[in-house]
Amino acid sequence: MRVDVWLWTSRQFKSRSLATSAVRAGHVRVNDAPVKASFKVVPGDVVRIRDHGFDKIVEVVSLPPKRLGAPLAREAYIDHSPPRPRIYGGIPLRDPGSGRPTKKERRQLEELRGEEWSKHSRR
Repeated sequence: MRVDVWLWTSRQFKSRSLATSAVRAGHVRVNDAPVKASFKVVPGDVVRIRDHGFDKIVEVVSLPPKRLGAPLAREAYIDHSPPRPRIYGGIPLRDPGSGRPTKKERRQLEELRGEEWSKHSRR
């Protein structure tokens, strides 16, 4: 089965054209080698997909004949991806609906980020 078709049938991409575009752009590797969209995958191949700056590593288990529902599509691969890091600590978050930050709050946020705010307003 072609790699772009397998990516689509296993629900790694929403459409086959998106899968083909990702393969052509070099975001998909099979067994750590860059491939073309027409590359044939077989069970046992390891597919690495670059997605939003993170690698998703899946092992091909089966070749579904057509696009299946999500629970059945998960049976077509084994996910070996490391968990994505959670980036919540250290980022200042404002309460929803609290409006725009005041000038004082903006200075505190810039100071927290390590930016120098004195060059903007105080002279």
